Amino acid sequence: MTSTTTRPVLSKDGGTDNRPGLLLGVVLAAQFMALLDVFIVNVAAPTIRVELSASGAALQLVIAGYTIAYAVLLITGARLGALVGHRRMYLGGLALFTAASLACGLAAGTGQLIAFRLAQGAGSALMIPQVLSLIQREFAGERRAKALSAYSAVLATGAAAGQVVGGILVSADLFGTGWRPVFLVNVPIGITLLVLGARVLPRDARTGATRARALDLPGLVLLAGAVSLLTVPLVLGQEQDWPLWSWLSLGGSLVLLALFGAYESRLARRGGAPLIAPRVLRLPGMGRAVLWIAVSMGVNAGFLFTLTLHLQGGLGHSALRAGLTFGPAAVVFGTVGLTWRRSPARLHRALIPGGFLLAAAGALGVGGLLADGGTGGWGLYPALGALGAGISLAFSPALTGALATVRPEDAADASGLLATVTQLGQLIGVAAFGTLFLAAADGSGAQNSADALRTTMIALAVAALAGAVAGPWRRAR
Repeated sequence: MTSTTTRPVLSKDGGTDNRPGLLLGVVLAAQFMALLDVFIVNVAAPTIRVELSASGAALQLVIAGYTIAYAVLLITGARLGALVGHRRMYLGGLALFTAASLACGLAAGTGQLIAFRLAQGAGSALMIPQVLSLIQREFAGERRAKALSAYSAVLATGAAAGQVVGGILVSADLFGTGWRPVFLVNVPIGITLLVLGARVLPRDARTGATRARALDLPGLVLLAGAVSLLTVPLVLGQEQDWPLWSWLSLGGSLVLLALFGAYESRLARRGGAPLIAPRVLRLPGMGRAVLWIAVSMGVNAGFLFTLTLHLQGGLGHSALRAGLTFGPAAVVFGTVGLTWRRSPARLHRALIPGGFLLAAAGALGVGGLLADGGTGGWGLYPALGALGAGISLAFSPALTGALATVRPEDAADASGLLATVTQLGQLIGVAAFGTLFLAAADGSGAQNSADALRTTMIALAVAALAGAVAGPWRRAR
């Protein structure tokens, strides 16, 4: 890639509409909204349980149904985007997400709410892979790198913002609607993005090469089964104390994943169109980047989840106060994600391992400052900032480097792969570090929670150190 210009964007009437900033803003706003919905419902869960008389299992499915559908269908959404067009799939997924959000906000019972949450997750899975694909297709050179930096910044701020916005909306109890605004807030935003998207997103060009890549239905079924068997126990197993079915499900996911790999390899040898082009997996540094992305997102999600449990459960903070605590980490994550490329090129090689080392130091600092059962004082904020900066330095260059050598025709494959890895990394981080925290917090009270948090932060630091030594980083592009 040598060009530093942006391709002209086609307007609705087929003319050129050279507004790349607006295009990027539209797709990243949808990314932010979809990510917000992963976290915003956690804050509203107690109110939903009371108002809908939801059982514990039903409440878990209200929270987790979105994530399950989202993770299972991501790669499917990416391939459908390549087949029928990224613009069509983005707008279609956004319309489904917006309609499902309205239905969630009007749901009369838990059964309806669970069904509509699954529909929300499906809409996100159709929409979100198109974000990376459109960035790959419509931006080149330095502008692509900047767009990817903005994308990574959105991933961090959405997680923290979900808890803050959820706390504000539930606490406000607008017009006596309780938990419903956490879903209804998506409706005006979604409608606005649909109108803007129809104007600024480039029209889809159907090429012969695209039509030739038929939908790999057997591969989709095998991969969806493998991801389902992995995702469901990761989401629900912790709350149910890891029953036998959860371990059988995890084992079954490995079997289906092996069958998927064997089938895709055989299909590629026969000249077919596998779900993920083998050349994408063979790109220089792709495997290493996938590992770094999974580890950084696992550390980030584990940190957010366990510190939230400690702040709200151990220290008794409100949802809003707990959410605001993450402000420094989110701001620093976003700022670093947007500016890391301004550092001298000779330092780019060290950014990823250096980021993991900084994240490890930040995790140890947070655990140490909160170890006495207190609030940590002002020293907590630099530690949170260091953790946010470290994770951003590990994630953003890894994502940019992974996509630097991807050809436009392979954008959908790479987007689906990396979006799925990002989501699964978060799920594994919540399951692994959340289980560790809950097991270590063997009693009530601030001190027991603080002891569990310190243990968990040490484990997060170890995971970050493992990421630092996972492999040499040649150079972030």
